[in-house]
Amino acid sequence: MRLIYVGDPMCSWCYGFGKELAASLEAEQDLPLHIVVGGLRAGGTEVLDDAGKRFRLSHWARVEAASGVPFNRDALMARAGFVYDTEPICRAVVAARMLAPEAPQLDVFRALQHAFYVEGLDTTDGPTLARVAAKALTAAGNPVDAQTVLETYQSAKAIEAAQQDFRTARHWGIASFPALLMEAGGELHLVSPGYASANELRAGIRAVRERAAGAVSSS
Repeated sequence: MRLIYVGDPMCSWCYGFGKELAASLEAEQDLPLHIVVGGLRAGGTEVLDDAGKRFRLSHWARVEAASGVPFNRDALMARAGFVYDTEPICRAVVAARMLAPEAPQLDVFRALQHAFYVEGLDTTDGPTLARVAAKALTAAGNPVDAQTVLETYQSAKAIEAAQQDFRTARHWGIASFPALLMEAGGELHLVSPGYASANELRAGIRAVRERAAGAVSSS
């Protein structure tokens, strides 16, 4: 059994969801987590104007109210010429996964989210993403330098692997994020089709465990 989290680091509801998922994993330590990046705005060319920024701030307010996670609104409003392309940050998650497959993927994912939502960093910039990912991997006990992450991030393999994640999410019929799945008995089960609290996630995981156990006992 394992959990599969489909999300995008620049999806605001995924940002709020990360705290809840982390709490759930504390109680479900026998379940490894695999992350599939969904590519919310992968390849986007939209430059955020004031209207686009205000639109996102309205979403941020709802996420903050539901989850309590902090947002740096001033950093977003002050940013000029920002192209809202989520492919680079998704690819950074994939590059970290390639370099350290056994590392806690959620740590890297959440570090990149913090870089965007709290630190106000340019998460379309490769060197910036590499520094954040390298720091998260090293903190999790998988020491790697930023240059190594950057070289992996820039590689054709990482570009294709990110695209494969996007295709996988679409193949599974996942059109919005976050989504949490659980693989059990060779099948995928939906735990949550969107944002949910830690208690709700744990209840969903228990339900899947029970269904899987019932399927085994009846076979």
